[in-house]
Amino acid sequence: MIKTIVLAGAALAMSFTASAAISPQIEQTLVQVCKAGASNNVFNFNRTMKDYRINKSRVFPRLVCNGESFYNFAVNAGADKTARKIAPYNQGTVTIKDLAMQDSDTELYVVNY
Repeated sequence: MIKTIVLAGAALAMSFTASAAISPQIEQTLVQVCKAGASNNVFNFNRTMKDYRINKSRVFPRLVCNGESFYNFAVNAGADKTARKIAPYNQGTVTIKDLAMQDSDTELYVVNY
């Protein structure tokens, strides 16, 4: 019984450490995508996406380059052409304000999806 608990705990600990790490190949691929996005060269960007077989709808809402979402990273780098290309995949923000709640009119509930 104790061996089973110890083995289950060890397996659980290994799964947490394995899920937190990213493989060097995937990390290098995402770095190349970030560089291509900042280049403002749509041909280069499309070629990188095709070469690495990137699924845009799965990667772009989750990709973070230098602490910013990929869309904001491209905009801040001055890559307007690339930003327009990935704009449909950008996650937006929704602000919900309860109109029936009269006590605090300034309180907003921000939901990121």
